[in-house]
Amino acid sequence: MSSAPFYQAVVIGGSAGGSDALRLILRALPADFPLPILHVQHLHKDDHGAFAANLATVSPLPVSEPCDKAAILPGQVYIAPANYHLLVAPDFSICLSIDAAVHWSRPSIDVLFDSAASTWGPRVIGVLLSGANSDGALGLLAIRRAGGLTLVQDPASAACPAMPASALAAGAADEALDPAELAARLRELSRLVNRNCDPGAFL
Repeated sequence: MSSAPFYQAVVIGGSAGGSDALRLILRALPADFPLPILHVQHLHKDDHGAFAANLATVSPLPVSEPCDKAAILPGQVYIAPANYHLLVAPDFSICLSIDAAVHWSRPSIDVLFDSAASTWGPRVIGVLLSGANSDGALGLLAIRRAGGLTLVQDPASAACPAMPASALAAGAADEALDPAELAARLRELSRLVNRNCDPGAFL
C-alpha cells in the first residue's frame, strides 16, 4: 500500500499580477499551515522590504525577508529580497546570491525552483503564478522531473498569462488552478502532512 505524500516545502514564483494571486493564496491558508513557503517575486531594486511588509499585513503566517544562512522553519513565508537570488542550500538553509540575473531578473524564479528540486526532490511543491515572461517554466519542469508536485495558476485567471502558459507549454505542470483553487489544494496537502508526517522531519 502506498504512503501518503510527505512534502517538506512549498516554493512559489510570480511576476506581473503574481502578487495579487499570492495575497489571495496566503489569506486562505490556515495559521497552522505546517510547511515553509519560499517565494520569489520580480521586485523593483528599490523595494527595500516593502513587498514582504505588505504581505505580512494579510498573511496568517509570519512573513519575512530572510538573511543568508538562515534556517528554514515550518509555517514561515520567506520572500526573496530585491536584487538577490534566493536558493535552498544543501543543508536546507537559505542562501542569498548576487550572481548574474536570469531571464533579466534577480531574484529569479528558475534559480529558486532549480535549487529546491536539487535539495528536496519529490518532497517539494512548486507553484508558478501570473507573470509576463517565461521565468520559472524550466525550474518548475526540474521540480516535476525530480518527482515533486507542480502547480500553475490557470492562465485564464492570470493578469499576465505568459508565465503559467510557458510552464504548461513546457510540460512542467501537473495541475492548472485559479488562486482560490491553489489555496484549497495547499490546504488539502497540509492536512496530509499534519496527519501522516512529523512537521519537524525536514529540520
